[in-house]
Amino acid sequence: MSTAPSAGMPQWDHPLWQSLLPLGRSEPSGGYRRYSFTDADSACRDWFGKAARQRNLRVDCDRDGNLWAWWDAPSGPATGAIVAGSHLDSVPDGGAFDGPLGVVSAFAAIDLMRERGVRPVRPVGVVAFVEEEGARFGVACLGSRLLTGVIAPERARELADADGVTLAEAMAGAGLDPERIGADPGLRERVAAFVELHIEQGSALDGLGAAVGVGESIWPHGRWRIDFSGRADHAGTTRLADRRDPMLPFAAAVLAAREAAAEVGALATMSKVVAVPGGANGICSAVQAWLDARAPDEERLHRLVGLIMESARAAGDQHQVTVTSTCESLTPVTEFDLDLRDRVVTALAGAGVNAPVLPTGAGHDAGVLAGVLPAAMLFVRNPSGVSHSPAEYAEPADCAAGVTALATVLAELACR
Repeated sequence: MSTAPSAGMPQWDHPLWQSLLPLGRSEPSGGYRRYSFTDADSACRDWFGKAARQRNLRVDCDRDGNLWAWWDAPSGPATGAIVAGSHLDSVPDGGAFDGPLGVVSAFAAIDLMRERGVRPVRPVGVVAFVEEEGARFGVACLGSRLLTGVIAPERARELADADGVTLAEAMAGAGLDPERIGADPGLRERVAAFVELHIEQGSALDGLGAAVGVGESIWPHGRWRIDFSGRADHAGTTRLADRRDPMLPFAAAVLAAREAAAEVGALATMSKVVAVPGGANGICSAVQAWLDARAPDEERLHRLVGLIMESARAAGDQHQVTVTSTCESLTPVTEFDLDLRDRVVTALAGAGVNAPVLPTGAGHDAGVLAGVLPAAMLFVRNPSGVSHSPAEYAEPADCAAGVTALATVLAELACR
């Protein structure tokens, strides 16, 4: 029997949420496997287009595969839009809310604005960024990184999934032209501000008794691939002293990650590992592992990674295993635009919403866009704080509160 998302808890009854909920769901785990440019992703992209057309919004797919829906202002300029949204892809067996809540809420906020008779003087957009989680190609926020020029197109095209399929091949298979990917030079003119609504990945709001919060900053964070190269051998005949087993320094690195994180007051996680060749009765020739590291400041982040690699290489020397590392993505501390954040907080306060301002350790597309244009974040309360898991959950009333807050903010920004 599968574990349903938020099993036993009432699900948000918004029709858009209910229509998206089954797409890409894994029956065995109850979680989601919405990987970029797969059948599940195609179903989500079709869902996005249908939701936009139902609202008479123009739909566009940019050169990087990001989806946009536009509510054009009846009067006023065609540029300087106010955009909301998030992403539809998931981590392996992820929860229902991480990403999709922001996309559904953006469409629902437009519905609410129209019901209230709001007449924006700026275009209002909804966006779904591709490959935010990096679950297939290894680089988080890939769609927004390409759009803003943070990652080079030639590097992105060569990114490959676990089966060796490159991003270029996957995009071509989905009917997109990988030769066109890259930065959008007109992005800053086209978009004046971006507001991303996201389920809180933590439980700070629950402790504060607030349904909605406002993002202050994002911790610096990164992802490193660590390669341990040893020698394949027989598990039943090779003496311990003769082994060059890459699993041993890998194990040392896992323990070092926990110890170093505690020492510097940061977070380090090693949860993806590939053993080569992976036979049950053999010593591996190599181990590939990925380190996710996050810290309150960049000095502590680099110290954290340095301590982990120092331990890994020392263990590698002890066991005659070569240890190398490659930084696959690195995001510095992100401070959201102060003026925009103040406008968001003021607009919510004017609507009677007390929205605490709080930092987060989780990366988001809003953090990438903040490097080129004003960006802000709204968080919706997560009672348990669980994320990247089928147990991830937000109360229906809090989801509705998030829509109301987002509609209030979009109206404030798009009507001036």
